[in-house]
Amino acid sequence: MRSRWPAVASAMALATGTAAAGEGIANPDRWPAIVAPAPDAAIENRIDTLLAAMSLEQKVGQIIQGDIGSTTPDDVAQYHLGSILNGGSSSPGGDEFGPASAWVAAADAYYEASMRPNGNLPRIPVMWGSDAVHGHNNIVGATLFPHNIGLGAARNPALMEKIGQVTAIEMRVTGLDWTFAPTIAVARDDRWGRTYESFGEDPAIATSYAAALVHGIQGRRGDADWLKGPHIVATAKHFLADGGTADGRDRGDAQIGEDDLIRLHAPAYVATLGADVQSVMASFSGWNGVKMHGNTSLLTGVLKQRWGFDGLVVGDWDGHAKVPGCSPTDCPASIAAGLDMYMGPASWKGLYASTLAAAKAGTLPVARLDDAVRRILRVKLRAGLFDAGRPSTREYAGRYELLGAPDHRAVARQAVRESMVLLKNDGVLPLKAGARILVAGDGADNVGKQSGGWTLTWQGTGTLPEHFPGATSIFAGVRDAVAAGGGQAELSVEGRFTTRPDAAIIVFGEDPYAEFQGDRADLYFDDTHSNLGLMKRLKAAGIPVVAVFLSGRPLWVNRHINAADAFVAAWLPGSEGGGVADVLFGKSDFKGTLPFSWPADARGAPLNIGDAVYKPLYPFGYGLKLADHPPSAALSEDPGIVVEPPLTGPIFARGRAAGTRRLQIDGANDSPQAIDGAADNGAIAVRPVDRDAQEDAREISWSGRSRGTLIVANPRAADLSDAGPLALALDLRVDQAPAGPVTLEVRCGPGCTARLDIADRLAAIAGEGWQTLSIPLACLPGVRLGSVTAPFALSSSAPMRLTLSSIAFTPIKDAKETSCR
Repeated sequence: MRSRWPAVASAMALATGTAAAGEGIANPDRWPAIVAPAPDAAIENRIDTLLAAMSLEQKVGQIIQGDIGSTTPDDVAQYHLGSILNGGSSSPGGDEFGPASAWVAAADAYYEASMRPNGNLPRIPVMWGSDAVHGHNNIVGATLFPHNIGLGAARNPALMEKIGQVTAIEMRVTGLDWTFAPTIAVARDDRWGRTYESFGEDPAIATSYAAALVHGIQGRRGDADWLKGPHIVATAKHFLADGGTADGRDRGDAQIGEDDLIRLHAPAYVATLGADVQSVMASFSGWNGVKMHGNTSLLTGVLKQRWGFDGLVVGDWDGHAKVPGCSPTDCPASIAAGLDMYMGPASWKGLYASTLAAAKAGTLPVARLDDAVRRILRVKLRAGLFDAGRPSTREYAGRYELLGAPDHRAVARQAVRESMVLLKNDGVLPLKAGARILVAGDGADNVGKQSGGWTLTWQGTGTLPEHFPGATSIFAGVRDAVAAGGGQAELSVEGRFTTRPDAAIIVFGEDPYAEFQGDRADLYFDDTHSNLGLMKRLKAAGIPVVAVFLSGRPLWVNRHINAADAFVAAWLPGSEGGGVADVLFGKSDFKGTLPFSWPADARGAPLNIGDAVYKPLYPFGYGLKLADHPPSAALSEDPGIVVEPPLTGPIFARGRAAGTRRLQIDGANDSPQAIDGAADNGAIAVRPVDRDAQEDAREISWSGRSRGTLIVANPRAADLSDAGPLALALDLRVDQAPAGPVTLEVRCGPGCTARLDIADRLAAIAGEGWQTLSIPLACLPGVRLGSVTAPFALSSSAPMRLTLSSIAFTPIKDAKETSCR
């Protein structure tokens, strides 16, 4: 596939485009043209034969993908499902840490179900998709590469092809044949929770990597092993502008003009199409108000017609549900717009029924259905699935010694070395391998933390050291380096020592997260493990301090940089911590340069090379060598934001969230959406109204169509444990009594939510005008006040309408106020 794409602009030329943002309807003629390869006549003839023999039910089944947590092999056989996936929290038997052999057995079971005889209907093998986004990251013992942000720092396309090859082989070992990678997002706001899945803010990086990654995963068209043998099907995602959403909101809306959409977010896709990528995933997000799962002008007009893409377009996790008029179980509009395969993880059965009904009624045209099925069959035929047999019989299957094989880990270790970015060095680096080294910090001996999200579990949390056989923590890498040089390494997370060290390495940073759970209001680093105090204590004792910072994005860490003699941005390096030691001890020099501009303050406003006003702390492309010792004046320790909100008082007043908190809404299949004025996501609608002054209250309506939640979120976790007994006081008017349960929540981090059903309390004051409802926090079972991330959330799936004037934390002074009745 050849592109008539003009040369990608250099980083310094990335000035804002001139086209104004408007309706999210693309003009395909303005987009670069691509000359697509001619179709294979033999494959197309075979597809014609298959389509003629398939039933309508079978065709509908082919365009639906269910999650293995909600889909059995028998379901695949009965409903003719074209594909299955394992979502971030799904695994064979529900065991996220189970053996690789369980994956092979499950792959066989689903394949065999798809091939069971069924009258005269042709047999069509099922295809299994998985998020292998930094190696085969769902499998215990697999090689874990640095996340994309670190790979972007390396600026090495040839290395990307090797990474793609290793990932594909390790997936083949477990019987899988389709990865939802590479992610080629261009993140333009570092508050986005998926920034670490982006190679950088400049589209030139992703564009230079895209073809290499696809070739590594798929092989090359024309070769005998294209999509076969050591190769699998790749996916370019998430189409389009998932990294360009306003305020960095995951699944949000890219509010940019078409010129910027083309200039910033299209080039990497053109590169993947030039490498013959076989699937493209539609983004959860939207462009100027039009959700990608329903954007005909982009899915069909640009991708399929202008660019001639003849592979399949797969949806994201119930992403079709956010198309106007759709729900998780009913959305012919998404297929009509150009989606070829719904990702309906748990909604697939209802989706099958509604899609079949639409096809029978003609509201889903047969021609569009046939085209979607043709594309799916084309990819399966190209991948040789019809002739491959059971997954366990295919090349590489069951060769478990290839998971984390030494040569695979060597590629990952090279990637780690090349991804490290040295931001400061007062001369302490390189360290001497014969020295006594203290290794401290909560990330020092923690492979899960250094690997980040999408590591064995969706969020990368809940892992233990035994889940990473063969992996090397950063401490272990340092220990091995000094052992080889005759030195000694001592591990103490708290930084205690018995013999004074020659230098200390402090490893710290963000805890793992994924997707919208990583969205932030600002870029202030929350040092919840008190590493700054540790660094200051060691430096005050005259011990040289080397900071190794683990993060999925640039963050404001000026205080930590000031407290360190050397500071390394290590990103999320994955399983090969020895690569960090390689550069700290001078075995290799630093090669990495910043793929994102480093912020001078914590406000979090978008900061990208080429901005009209561009004032980073460290610019895009910055990175020192070991021989570089530039003067390092003390940095400002003013973050530019209010960091600690008051413990008590209003959290919502005068129609807005108080202080730096955010007012948000979310739905059954959405991420929290920060709102200012009116907003409606189909499940919950909010609009400003007047009580005593203009727009000093908010009317909130729950539609009852799906779960909707109103949230007041803290910018960071707040410690309320010293505030004494508190009540949550709501000044409100219940305009329509709830028709079902209403859950009041206080959220306290991943896996921590305290809940109380207050439907009866609200019903009791319905129609009574303005009332104050006071609920002691002690009435919410399991509430933990040491780390409150959202002090208020109100959720319901039933119709209800109320108006809120204020929400506040109030001290409880009288025992009579502690009643939970």
